[in-house]
Amino acid sequence: MNFALSDQQRQLGESLERLLAKVYDFNSRAAIVGSAAGYSAQVWQQFAELGLTALPLPEDYEGFGGTTVDLLPVMTALGRALVVEPYLSSVVLGATALQLAGTFPQCQAVLPGVARGELLLAFAHGESAARHPMWVATTARQVGGQWVLAGNKANVLHGESADHIVVSARVAGQPGDAEGVALFLLQGDAPGLVRRGFRLLDDMPAAELILDDVPAQRLGGKPGSADAGQVVRQVMNIATAAACAQALGAMQGAYDMTLAYLGLRQQFGKPLGQNQALRHRAAEMLVHLETCRSMALLAAVAAAAPSSPRNDLDIRRAKAIIGRYGRLVCLEAVQMHGGIGVTEEYAVGHFLRRVTVLDHLFGDEHQHVAALAAALENG
Repeated sequence: MNFALSDQQRQLGESLERLLAKVYDFNSRAAIVGSAAGYSAQVWQQFAELGLTALPLPEDYEGFGGTTVDLLPVMTALGRALVVEPYLSSVVLGATALQLAGTFPQCQAVLPGVARGELLLAFAHGESAARHPMWVATTARQVGGQWVLAGNKANVLHGESADHIVVSARVAGQPGDAEGVALFLLQGDAPGLVRRGFRLLDDMPAAELILDDVPAQRLGGKPGSADAGQVVRQVMNIATAAACAQALGAMQGAYDMTLAYLGLRQQFGKPLGQNQALRHRAAEMLVHLETCRSMALLAAVAAAAPSSPRNDLDIRRAKAIIGRYGRLVCLEAVQMHGGIGVTEEYAVGHFLRRVTVLDHLFGDEHQHVAALAAALENG
């Protein structure tokens, strides 16, 4: 099997890298992070003009029908530039959940706007009291023929600025039950919805959602429609592969900065890069980086294929390995920069923040290792 990217995929990644080099240097990023919205509407529109917001969406909704493998160079470039725009939250998480769970009219009402970069989506599934990935305590009930949601959702990426939010809620059973979950679409300004915005460790905007009988539209909801639990698992697989690619980009950025620093920083009249011990450490960083590059591609290929136990385990393997080596590479980068590496005004420490956040999204290294061990024990 050929695991290399196609010419079109490489060209798309290179086009995005050129755009980010012009409009998203570290100083420009600092200004964007310091803004009230936490992202740049102008940069987002440039992403739309490049076709990024339409890339993974079906052609029926003005998209290009791309796969998670097509997303790999895009997410890598976004990670390398430490982008905080809502690509993962809107185009990957929200749009994927809507297209998998919604009917054609439901998708047609929203997804073309997402493809054009005019609407933002968010996906609200996680809860602060969750015991496992399918734990859902938020409830949905019908009042006068209208579905209303009640509960809390935690760490919703770009949840404060989203125009529409896909929310998981329980229509039957107890919070820990595998069955009885449905997906709903609600307006970002719906009555009864409170959105408390904050920033994650890597400056990515997120929000806590408080739902007090918020009116919502059930996605699908007809006999024979996609099972919401299966949709959530598939969305998590695709988002995990995207997070792996973004972590790879952050690792690459940290490695590149370290090599440049070792070549420029002088100590005792010679570059630091001539120190053999530091050269060996840089070589180990490269080995870890290339290992993670292969694992990110494995995750993208597995997420693009139909869901199966083998593909699910491949995605878990990739997430666990990238979580471990991502931190090692970025910690080495910070340490080899010395004191400047931990300053707010220098980018290398922000790469460490990004891989730390990405490690905890969709299950961290330890959770995936535990799941892999359980799968091995169960045959």
